Amino acid sequence: MRLSVIAATALISLAPAFAQTTGSINTSAARTRDAKPAPAATPANASFDAFLQRLWPLAQQRGISRATFDAAFRGVTPDASIVALTKKQSEFTAPIWGYLNSAIGGTRIPRGRDAAADNASVLAQVEARYGVPREIVLGVWGMETNYGSFKGDKDTIRSLATLAHIRYRGDFFRDELLTALELIEEGHVERRELRGSWAGAMGHTQFMPSSYRKYAVDFTGDGHADIWTSTADALASTANYLKGYGWVQGLPWGLEVTLPEGFDHRLNKASFASFGSAGVRRADGRALPSSGEARLFYPAGHRGPVMLLTENFDVIKKYNSSDAYALAVGHLGDRIMGRPAIQADWPVQAPRLDKAGTEDLQRRLKALGLYNHDADGRIGTGTREAVRQYQLRTGEVPDGWPTPALLAKMRSPR
Repeated sequence: MRLSVIAATALISLAPAFAQTTGSINTSAARTRDAKPAPAATPANASFDAFLQRLWPLAQQRGISRATFDAAFRGVTPDASIVALTKKQSEFTAPIWGYLNSAIGGTRIPRGRDAAADNASVLAQVEARYGVPREIVLGVWGMETNYGSFKGDKDTIRSLATLAHIRYRGDFFRDELLTALELIEEGHVERRELRGSWAGAMGHTQFMPSSYRKYAVDFTGDGHADIWTSTADALASTANYLKGYGWVQGLPWGLEVTLPEGFDHRLNKASFASFGSAGVRRADGRALPSSGEARLFYPAGHRGPVMLLTENFDVIKKYNSSDAYALAVGHLGDRIMGRPAIQADWPVQAPRLDKAGTEDLQRRLKALGLYNHDADGRIGTGTREAVRQYQLRTGEVPDGWPTPALLAKMRSPR
């Protein structure tokens, strides 16, 4: 949320934002003998102090008192471990099959089944109230914190201040920081409760402060929406979040399918009935849904698994904008419920573009007017769609998958 949030990084170690005097010097002799020159203010110290000075008027405009502001930042320094983490989001950089193996492998499925059994009553009530299947809620819970086994123990205010100071993702983390201060000011949470991941996401299912403010649910009725220690509150909050972003009850998130020989790959988005008429079949042999629409998705190109995705897949992406993440949530939920694994083979031996190659491809797509984002070397929805449009222009299978061969074709003189 995230940046799912979502998920969602950091910095050099700096001096405290607010120095607190905790003792006094009792004698002139002690002062002469023990006094040390005050450390010179470094540019980094001054930069962080200046950031806090700029932040205060914005906080004040939101009704945050000076006492709350000062208490929230007392002793806070930027976290030196976070900057490197902003560059290691595996859902955008790892091969999708490797990401899925890591996300769903090990004990994640059996632990999910245990969690489903242990929380069966709550999950049934949550599903009935919000219309979100329990397996999707379990998939998010499993992906975010391995069912609550690691919720993160970083100071959320410190994490958000670190990211806001370096302007990671523009003003996003600054605004999340201000929202966190509002939560404290208004009594929704105690300052000490604000613990979570390096990117400021909190609790069993990793809510950002703005998501907590909008979607957190006091499911237990004790007067506090406790996503940190109450499993029931956290699961209900997650379902409420997904419902709030438009979850369509009764519609699957996606299905693995097989395509007939000679399939016209230009058919991209249509009703399930239309796909069925074109010879598309579910990989598990069951019938396609009788209603609803979907779009074709080739997570690793047309030589790998093929999926039909619905608008509920896009709702999952509101948690984390990565296709790989949403695929992992949906697939993990399916496996928890005893449904089959993805059946088609992944093209693990096929050549892949490295980050530099992907950046080059993105720049070339942008020059052709097909891509409107920065060249960041990450294969996301925008890159896939731009590649698909290029493939349609050039008569190739429009699977949206960037390859070294495609880049070589773009580089070659016409």
